Amino acid sequence: MTSAVRSSRPMMLAGGAVLLLALGLVVLMLVRPSSSAGSASTKGSAAASAAPSDTSVDVGFARDMSIHHQQAVEMSFIVRDRTSDEAVRRLAYDIINTQANQRGMMLGWLEMWGRAKSSSAPPMEWMGHTFTPRGDGSLMPGLATDTELDALRAAKGKDAEVLFLKLMTSHHRAGAEMAQAAADSADTDAIRNLAAGMVRGQQSEIALMADMLKERGATG
Repeated sequence: MTSAVRSSRPMMLAGGAVLLLALGLVVLMLVRPSSSAGSASTKGSAAASAAPSDTSVDVGFARDMSIHHQQAVEMSFIVRDRTSDEAVRRLAYDIINTQANQRGMMLGWLEMWGRAKSSSAPPMEWMGHTFTPRGDGSLMPGLATDTELDALRAAKGKDAEVLFLKLMTSHHRAGAEMAQAAADSADTDAIRNLAAGMVRGQQSEIALMADMLKERGATG
């Protein structure tokens, strides 16, 4: 199987998860009761006016973290095909499920707020600073380069496990920093609560991966 085919499967599966979540959001919106058409219109106008601005922390975080999560899901699918180690495969499964679901929530909020899911603004601008992409596919801190992803696809067994754990540790460290910034500065309860949960979850997994690397004679 070529690397292009392997790369497409995670994107298709992660995209499917997002689509299911988005469809669920649409169904909830359709079945939500309203007293009258006029009342529904008034509520819709109020929701639109209360939506975070396009330059807000909430919107910027949702956009950037959706991209960040997408790569974590992709790397997790790759390593599940490259090792039979149950501990690594279980971690990859947890990351796939958690981050695909969180990504679906953030894309759903962007849709509900009437905000585009991408922007021409530099990455991390919502944090008060911008990040200059280092090239080779790495758009934000913590993201693996295309070369690193190719190396992960080419690795097998313990080599794949160690490379995945190292790449995901860097990925989580940067992700937790982004999430902490959103938890501290976002305006909406939805983003603040989700971001705070991300910090706790990713810090826990960083500690777990440090132990797993040590067991394999490596460090993060």
